[in-house]
Amino acid sequence: QVQLVESGGRLVQAGGSLRLTCTAEGRRFGEYAMGWFRQAPGKEREFVGAITWDGGYTFFANSVKGRFTISRDNAKNTVYLQMNSLKPEDTAVYYCAADNTPLGGWTIEEYNWWGQGTQVTVSS
Repeated sequence: QVQLVESGGRLVQAGGSLRLTCTAEGRRFGEYAMGWFRQAPGKEREFVGAITWDGGYTFFANSVKGRFTISRDNAKNTVYLQMNSLKPEDTAVYYCAADNTPLGGWTIEEYNWWGQGTQVTVSS
């Protein structure tokens, strides 16, 4: 079992940067891939990016590739989503999720545990 808590969401201007943090409680955090998803009002939850268990590989949705990065610190049970060059269309509730396999995936169904989300609003 893994409990996840996201933080760092706030209002930011277009072109700005923001770093979200996801802190996990659970002894096996370092064995799990971690993903970030987002959900805008009236839209489906969508994949943003993910990182493998050891931080050795990350992959992203095309909509954020080149602007967002993910990193993790297994000693601190923490994963980060660094968001640069933010756009109004990045406005959403952002969720972190843990996959009980090491490599992660692209779909919601591949993740086992979810945080409660943090709101990111990008003003134009």
